[in-house]
Amino acid sequence: MIGYFSLVLHSHLPYVHHPEHDSFLEERWFFEAVIESYIPLLMTFDRLARDGISFKVTISLTPPLLEMMKTKSLQEKFLTHVTQLIELCDKEIVHARTLEEKELALFYKNRFTQVLEYYKSLNCDLTSGFKKHSLDGNIELITCNATHGFLPLMQHQPVAVNSQIKLGVRAFQEVFGFPPKGMWLAECGYYPGLDEILKRHELRFFFVDSHALWYADEKPKYDVYRPVMTPSGVFAFSRDPESSEQVWSASTGYPGDYRYREFYRDIGFDRDFDYIKPYIDPSGARVNTGIKYYKITSKELPLDGKSFYNRDDALTAAKEHALDFLDKKLTQIQRLYELFDQPPVVVAPFDTELFGHWWFEGPEFLEYFFREAAKVRSMKPLTASEVLEKFDSFQILTPAASSWGNGGYNETWLNGRNDWIYIHMNELSDRMEKLASEFKDEHDLLKIRVLNQMLRELLLVQSSDWAFIITTNTSVEYAVNRIKTHVKRFLDLERQFLSNNIDEEYLSQIEQMDAIFPWIDYRVYSR
Repeated sequence: MIGYFSLVLHSHLPYVHHPEHDSFLEERWFFEAVIESYIPLLMTFDRLARDGISFKVTISLTPPLLEMMKTKSLQEKFLTHVTQLIELCDKEIVHARTLEEKELALFYKNRFTQVLEYYKSLNCDLTSGFKKHSLDGNIELITCNATHGFLPLMQHQPVAVNSQIKLGVRAFQEVFGFPPKGMWLAECGYYPGLDEILKRHELRFFFVDSHALWYADEKPKYDVYRPVMTPSGVFAFSRDPESSEQVWSASTGYPGDYRYREFYRDIGFDRDFDYIKPYIDPSGARVNTGIKYYKITSKELPLDGKSFYNRDDALTAAKEHALDFLDKKLTQIQRLYELFDQPPVVVAPFDTELFGHWWFEGPEFLEYFFREAAKVRSMKPLTASEVLEKFDSFQILTPAASSWGNGGYNETWLNGRNDWIYIHMNELSDRMEKLASEFKDEHDLLKIRVLNQMLRELLLVQSSDWAFIITTNTSVEYAVNRIKTHVKRFLDLERQFLSNNIDEEYLSQIEQMDAIFPWIDYRVYSR
């Protein structure tokens, strides 16, 4: 054995919960990720474990995602959603215009049925599936800061940063019953000094992008291929740029192969409106159903020029790419070992949703990779904590401020389109800190509920997702409305609290809608 490989999957979705509606378009983000990524990955892990394959993955599950996985109303809506997809597949089988369509409709019906049965087998609680593999030692579960707030832009408000970290740890413990050893910082956002707050909450490690070590206060002796220790004693793992390019790149990465499923052509947009209407958004807005009959074919072709998807060909591609990736890792590790005369650590972090949702065959790629990796002796897959156990000394340095966003710093989350968010976020954070400190000893249960709900509204404003969505120009109206809604609810509650005129019915309504962290205590925001 001459080197280690550590796969890290970061799983996150913004907290979207609308119990006031039977169906809500943005809740489909969660349903799609469950159907296409989380359950296929759990099924992959099950098959590998059944066959005795050591697959070793570090997985972050963010607090908003954990909350959604545990929410009863979302679980019930998910069951309805998948049942409707199976019903749609039955119609597709009857109305198929070609043999290829009929075979693919049958494929999707079988796949959705398997997803539904698997979900039921977990008693609709996906966290139990991840916990099982964690207890078996194949995956290491870690947390993220509370609502995925982008911490570099909050560093001037230490209480806000501390609360994001502390609540992220607490949210993990509430679900899994044991503390996390590591934290994925939202968007890999790091600034010098943040490690001291992680240390305060007994977190042992975190992850940064490559340039955090390249521009550290000292040159990293092993480049990005060995975790380093920060001055506060917390370990930082750095992303391997080669792995990212090979898997992640939109232009040259594996997911762009012509044999893979075309993400952007879906029957939600292809079918006659009256036919597809029961299976898209009730407003009539066409959306993805997850039933896609075509392959990428060629990036130069328009969507209506694509060829039919062939599952066997796609799985052949996934196996070829898994073997190629393994070969590249072995070559890379051999090169680094000769350079350092020490075993390197190649850290490959990705968004979990790349595997399955964006890259339909991604889970199979990982399965092939780990099956083949189990046959080689020169490279060993390890979780982050297992890596730390392999070495008895580490270089001490301070990583540079950085993120894994476009440009490597803060511009995705702070630019001319979204800078207005921070005026409100900072103001609300100051007000929350003032009230939490002044009323630290409050005993009135109704007032405590108000203060707790104000903190939930603030935390939801702090989510990095809204600034990201505005920058990427995807669901801008929803993101803007979410910010305005949470700000208004915070201010409404604050006014009622200060005037001692609390509308309990209103409070109960928003407690039900913005129900994240039912165990929260506003005193986390006090000085």
